[in-house]
Amino acid sequence: MFSVLMSVYRREEPRCLTQSVDSIIGNGTQPDEIVIVKDGPLTEALDAILDEYARKYPFIKLITLEKNEGLGIALNEGLKYCSHELVARMDSDDISKPDRFEKQLEVLRNNPEIDVVGSWISEFMKTPDNVVGTRKLPRDHFSIAAYAQKRNAMNHMSVIFRKSAVLAAGGYKHFPLFEDYYLWVRMLVNGSRFANIADSLVLVRISEDMYRRRGGIHYVHNEWRLQREFRRIGFISRGEMLINMVLRTSVRLIPNGVRAFVYKKLLRR
Repeated sequence: MFSVLMSVYRREEPRCLTQSVDSIIGNGTQPDEIVIVKDGPLTEALDAILDEYARKYPFIKLITLEKNEGLGIALNEGLKYCSHELVARMDSDDISKPDRFEKQLEVLRNNPEIDVVGSWISEFMKTPDNVVGTRKLPRDHFSIAAYAQKRNAMNHMSVIFRKSAVLAAGGYKHFPLFEDYYLWVRMLVNGSRFANIADSLVLVRISEDMYRRRGGIHYVHNEWRLQREFRRIGFISRGEMLINMVLRTSVRLIPNGVRAFVYKKLLRR
């Protein structure tokens, strides 16, 4: 038995939300409940879609926040309403492949020491059949822990985790742009074990605008905060922190077209 946890805010496209929820409901292995957090007031169209899903499928729970709180707070609130120990994350504009949950649950069933299992993802533009890249990540725990000292080692929208392990590490926290990365590192420090499946189990929607959003002074500021926090909790050394800051700042401040090239050619396969 497992739950799916999702957050929705007003800028989501209704069509994308429908594709996302349908991919969960129509999955080969269906969840026992879907917890959807409305992160602040939504549009009439989004409200209508979610209300219709909740009416048609009693296992869908809608949780409403009075104002937009951000992903970390929204997910932490939604986690309170997840009834099961196993919780799958899902973004409101991505598509889970039909065998996603079956493959991940098998890993967790056969490896009770693993607290988080993710997968590779396929990134697409406009339509799901227009895949433009694959984000491949390390598979075993020790490779994931080493990779995490430099970059996020888990694709957030692809994971299933044990709720108790997440709560033991303090749960989701408000940390703009890096809510998931911050959680994984705190879990690693707390002794949790991770794994990734070497298969793309989620189709992730991207656009050229994604590369613009991953640049600028605001992004640099939050990234520096994150690196200092990793240093504070003992996950990385001072030297590793400084190297990460230099490398990551350079990517955030280069022209958008160059940053897009770096992501497409160097950070994706």
